[in-house]
Amino acid sequence: MDYGNMLSDSFGYTKDAVWGKWVQWILLVISTIIFPVIMGYMVRIYSGVKPAPELKGWVGLFIDGLKLLIIGLIYAIPVFIVMAIFIIPAIAITGSNGDSMLALGSMGIGLLVMIIVAIIISLVSAIGVIRFAQTGSMGQAFAFGAILEHIGKIGWGSYIIALIVLWIVGVVFSIIVSALGAIPIVGWLIAIFLYPAWTIFTARYMTLIYESAPAPA
Repeated sequence: MDYGNMLSDSFGYTKDAVWGKWVQWILLVISTIIFPVIMGYMVRIYSGVKPAPELKGWVGLFIDGLKLLIIGLIYAIPVFIVMAIFIIPAIAITGSNGDSMLALGSMGIGLLVMIIVAIIISLVSAIGVIRFAQTGSMGQAFAFGAILEHIGKIGWGSYIIALIVLWIVGVVFSIIVSALGAIPIVGWLIAIFLYPAWTIFTARYMTLIYESAPAPA
């Protein structure tokens, strides 16, 4: 997997989507407020469209965004269950003046399990949502056998490294946004305009990861 080429492609894709297209960029900023719309735009990117699609058909984008949101909420259910099992009782124990050490231990175990579960879910769901986008079927977002098979074709090591690379870029992006956001008067405006660009970049990058799997013979 050529990580450098994937980053370069994602940057060029993002630039094509917004640079010099100021009206579309402004609409993308607005769509982040009406968040299902920007999520629907991500679905279009996940579908493999190239070059970057125009921001058209807001009703369709909104519907696709809602579908993506529902898929995300379903994937989050195991995390909510862990929270209910460990953390909520710990809070209840603390609130009732119970054993604080027991509550702290329960909360610590719960947080650790939540992190592990969330990581596992994110590895699966990241591929699942792209399957949804490329097939148009929400059911394909939960076709776990096909998802795991696809990750196997990518290579678990390559897949995880690619996500780590994206995470590092995300940290750098956050630092830059924070620095720019500190500029008096215009800083917050610059930051708002950068977020849609980051959304497009990450969606394209994840699509490239998905498409890096060898095609069936």
